Amino acid sequence: MSEKMATRQAYGEVLLELGENNKDIVVLDADLSKSTMTTHFAEKYPGRFFNMGISEQNLFGVAAGLAHSGKIAFASTFAMFAAGRAFEIIRNSIGYTKANVKICATHAGVTVGEDGGSHQAIEDIALMRAIPGMIVISPSDGMSAKKLIREAALLDGPVYVRLGRSAVPGIYEEDSNVRIGKGAVVRDGSDYTVIATGVMVNEAMMAAEILVGEGISLRVIDMHTIKPIDKEIIIKAATETKGIVTAEEHSVIGGLGSAVSEVVVQNCPVKMAFVGLQDTFGESGKPAELLTKYGLTANDIANTVINLKRL
Repeated sequence: MSEKMATRQAYGEVLLELGENNKDIVVLDADLSKSTMTTHFAEKYPGRFFNMGISEQNLFGVAAGLAHSGKIAFASTFAMFAAGRAFEIIRNSIGYTKANVKICATHAGVTVGEDGGSHQAIEDIALMRAIPGMIVISPSDGMSAKKLIREAALLDGPVYVRLGRSAVPGIYEEDSNVRIGKGAVVRDGSDYTVIATGVMVNEAMMAAEILVGEGISLRVIDMHTIKPIDKEIIIKAATETKGIVTAEEHSVIGGLGSAVSEVVVQNCPVKMAFVGLQDTFGESGKPAELLTKYGLTANDIANTVINLKRL
């Protein structure tokens, strides 16, 4: 497996590579470049970096203007400020005009930790996937983040990339096949399926080990692309296993669980359950403690599968 790394760190590293290979790439930030890791691009390519200050709406408006002038704009801030504070600008200036802007939003979910509920974006996937034409990506580790962001840079149009604060274990290798729009079976199994995204993929992998002791063979799918979602891999799981559990560091309302269930109910109804924040805000605390408090651990996933089996 690849090294343990925060997906925001992977973003900072791959930006340097992209900037060297394509002179049309520009990067914008809202006075958080050390946290979003765009500071490395700023140091190497100062003429193509724009710190817009604490003005997130302006950040994305300028990014749209640069994109329509022929640039590939990477615009970054915390997920709460991007999907939340700047939603209207992203919708109208980027989504509506199909601007070639890559919204790389860091510090998503409750693993932001001590910053608390006001800074923990748990609605961003729901908001961004509702925008027509917006691609929505949530990488599970550093390697997949790099691969997906490289691919996003080649696409002409808006992309939302959800990135985390904390370092996460590696799932993929350098030669792994990770593509936008195609989910990945990271562990095969025949009894039940967990479809996870972001930091929850590693938790799902650990849950699979727990369930071995219960005699349950668990298939784990990394659904790193929430939109367009991989219908084929979902339908295959629904027809080959006895039920599906979704796992996300996000509200269960409008996120991965909703996206998967939309496919299931239209094509192959099967028992489902949802691991995620249950219509609640986060709070300040250490990331591991918050994952436990909100039922987002490997044990919670394993228990959810066991309960689904009993239905």
